[in-house]
Amino acid sequence: MLSVEDLSVEFRTRAGVVKALEAVNFSVQPGETVGIVGESGSGKSVTAFTLMGVLDRAGQVTAGRALFQSNRVAVDLLKESESSLRQLRGQELSMIFQNPRTALNPIRQVGKQITDVLRCHSDLPPADLRLKALEMLASVRIPDPVKRYEAYPYELSGGLCQRIMIALALACSPELLIADEPTTGLDVTTQTTVMNLLKDLAAQRQMATVLITHDLALASEYCDRIVVMHAGHVVESAPTHSLFSQPRHPYTAKLIAATPEPHKSFAELMPIGGNLPDLKAMDLAPCRFSTRCDRFDSALCGQTPLKRAALAPDHQVACWQPL
Repeated sequence: MLSVEDLSVEFRTRAGVVKALEAVNFSVQPGETVGIVGESGSGKSVTAFTLMGVLDRAGQVTAGRALFQSNRVAVDLLKESESSLRQLRGQELSMIFQNPRTALNPIRQVGKQITDVLRCHSDLPPADLRLKALEMLASVRIPDPVKRYEAYPYELSGGLCQRIMIALALACSPELLIADEPTTGLDVTTQTTVMNLLKDLAAQRQMATVLITHDLALASEYCDRIVVMHAGHVVESAPTHSLFSQPRHPYTAKLIAATPEPHKSFAELMPIGGNLPDLKAMDLAPCRFSTRCDRFDSALCGQTPLKRAALAPDHQVACWQPL
């Protein structure tokens, strides 16, 4: 469904050039849910914005391609015109943004925001738009859809706003959904409800899903495969079970060790030392995790380029000294 190959992105700012992404590779199959995990600042959202064609003006794709199977024809999302992307977005490619309260139009009723999407991307006659919008509200399990159709975002809870965003994203039955931190700011019960809803809808529609999150526990429960990012690099990619049972990159192992679990005490949590490198630096190390890594060897790990190896057909790691 989607194949991202050697994607590199830079931001040109007054402070210098920020190398936000470098040689990012991953793929998503139809009906599959792929999780992208990592700390804040690792490049997860930049990857999503680049694929959707909504990257900030300061951002520039310097290399790579993103092949998307659109109506069984492969198109490179990075080379499509704005008008072509506008047709793809909402119809075949959709995104759920982090904060639904800022993503929704605050002065337009939520039901009408759904009909706006349908009017733009579907062939429904005008008389059927409201009925379809109500159907979408019901599909995401919003109580009393007729009443909520007339509501404004500020009148709804965070959980309901997130469901509205899901209804908007799925209104035209996209083939690929990118969910960027879809449970941010929600309580645990609402998080579970939203994620179960996404899982059920993806299964019903055989929709490919990219779930971006910093919550490894969430990714372990809902994702088929996981891509681990650190400072703009993909450092490891593997099926979920393999990644958690035998992490091969030191950063992945440290992330798992720092993840709270029911059977762990606070004393057992191991924080990751150090900070992300300055991505504006002219002398960035080939391995951007090198200053935080216990296995760092200047003679081996300082080599260029960073070694990316397939440890198994479905398990890749970018490390000179994998675990």
